[in-house]
Amino acid sequence: MKYLKKILLGLLVVLVVIQFFHPEKNISVGVSANNIAAVYTTPEEVKTILAKSCNDCHSNNTTYPWYNNIQPVAWWLSNHVNEAKRELNFDEFAAYRPRKQYNKLKEAEELVNENEMPLSSYAFIHRDAVLSEQQKQVLIDWSKGIRKQMEATYPMDSLIRLKRKPNS
Repeated sequence: MKYLKKILLGLLVVLVVIQFFHPEKNISVGVSANNIAAVYTTPEEVKTILAKSCNDCHSNNTTYPWYNNIQPVAWWLSNHVNEAKRELNFDEFAAYRPRKQYNKLKEAEELVNENEMPLSSYAFIHRDAVLSEQQKQVLIDWSKGIRKQMEATYPMDSLIRLKRKPNS
């Protein structure tokens, strides 16, 4: 029992101490010049859907919940946001090469269509982020429209990696 009290006291001290160490927040001021809407037509309806369901993780500006002030939750959220931004960042989209833009849009379409985005762990807490069938279709149609625009602008071999034929 004596050791259990020491262990619990030690854990409490560690829990208190880590409250003083917070990761840098993902907050920017203004709209990035590389925002997807700066280079591709983005209807207000799409902007609203992105703001509500995507941008907390896939932009340079996260709206943090109250529990982000508690460690180790803040570290977990920071890691999650940074990982999501590495995958797709709508605020840096225009800086991507055309092939990456094209493929990220195609991946996003698939993930939205398969109900993998927004993540269920995010949607569980942010119920308003859950996409209706109509919202999913709006996003998919918008993305497909951008990809068609890209197909008309760039040669296809610059947008997709063509499969090589095996040597005979």
